[in-house]
Amino acid sequence: MRTLIILFSLITSFAFGQELTYSETPISVSKWIDGSLLVPNSGSDQLAIIIAGSGPTDRDGNQNFLKTNNLKKLAQELALNGIATFRYDKRIVKQIKMNSVDPNIKFDDFVSDAIDVVHYFKTKQKFKNIYIIGHSQGSLIGMLAAQQDVNGLISLAGAGQSIDAVVIDQVQKTAPMFTEETKRVFDVLRSGKTTTDYPPALASIFDSSVQEFMMSWMKHDPSVIIKKLDLPILIINGTKDLQVSVTEAEALHEASEKSELKLIENMNHVLFIIHGDDQENAKSYNDPNGKVSEELIKDIVAFIKKYAP
Repeated sequence: MRTLIILFSLITSFAFGQELTYSETPISVSKWIDGSLLVPNSGSDQLAIIIAGSGPTDRDGNQNFLKTNNLKKLAQELALNGIATFRYDKRIVKQIKMNSVDPNIKFDDFVSDAIDVVHYFKTKQKFKNIYIIGHSQGSLIGMLAAQQDVNGLISLAGAGQSIDAVVIDQVQKTAPMFTEETKRVFDVLRSGKTTTDYPPALASIFDSSVQEFMMSWMKHDPSVIIKKLDLPILIINGTKDLQVSVTEAEALHEASEKSELKLIENMNHVLFIIHGDDQENAKSYNDPNGKVSEELIKDIVAFIKKYAP
């Protein structure tokens, strides 16, 4: 019995100690932006702002039927390495909770939100250095927000082309018979007009409810934007990313003389290591028990510490 008591004491002490390694504080930056600030108990001069990918993605990296907690796990691992983080719900998450989704929401609204977050931490919090970590769509948002005088940018699974070029490539690979129609519809949107003239099979891409958002998104070319950034940049992509290929990361790296490129073997789009086939890869998108790549954490920590003044 005494042995069991001692063992239980050690286990609970370890768990309690783990909880005390960092603190988490909810922060409202603006009307639409709520997030969580994670700070190591030892303090930190380094803050990484984590920007989520497309869709109604919350601060933890989750959507309704896609739960991995990958951004929460990323933040926790960085805290364990002495780096504070702020991650936030995309504005559409709060709009959904309030049952007041703005039908006129634009891509640039997400950029404005990210800029608001940067300004908040530059004026109201005391961190010497601020970095942006943008995942997927958040990579492009991060590039645009990084023009607000931050110390560095980390692109995780970010596209190297504008969204229309990315979609055309995906259609060409998965449904080549619709390639020319996809190009035609994008040409219409690029002219500033909406259209109902598209094949039903492309409705998920060109539904009338998303066309204006798509128009505001496609005007931004990541390779052009990243070239203008005069700050340290780390570009990371996984070799098992089903959504963003390694060539996208290479295009970003080629466009920026300030960038470093890290390709992580077997890492997928949700930042997990996948040793199996595409079926295992797809299942990981709804695996709350998945583990964020250790190599990814090491690369980010090394980059931030390398450029910290």
